[in-house]
Amino acid sequence: MQTQQQPDIIADLLNRIRAIESKYTLLAEQLLVINENMIVSYKDLTKEAKVTNSDIKEIKQDLFNVKETIKHLAKETDMFARKEEVKVLEKYINLWNPMEFITAEELNKILDERLKTKKAGDAVGKKRGSRKSR
Repeated sequence: MQTQQQPDIIADLLNRIRAIESKYTLLAEQLLVINENMIVSYKDLTKEAKVTNSDIKEIKQDLFNVKETIKHLAKETDMFARKEEVKVLEKYINLWNPMEFITAEELNKILDERLKTKKAGDAVGKKRGSRKSR
């Protein structure tokens, strides 16, 4: 009876070994697919991390530039005239009234006219003086 059971036991063991081998092969294939997917995911994540890091660097540079511009503008606004200073200048301008200033051309015309009148007056005075000495 043992001799008849042994081939059945061996056949049963072989079937079990084949089932385990097929499960092992299936698990190995699944593990290979999972590893390949993990590698692809890792590469994608690495690329995204690099892009994100470069974006962060660019944003930091832009932020630095904005800060520098704001500092520059703050320095420039310190150099602006204050309201009180403008009022003082306005008082002086109104006092001097530059709209009534004379141009160089107008001054030359006035001087020419005065020189002509003076020459004419001198010429008349010379005539009178020569008449009086007689």
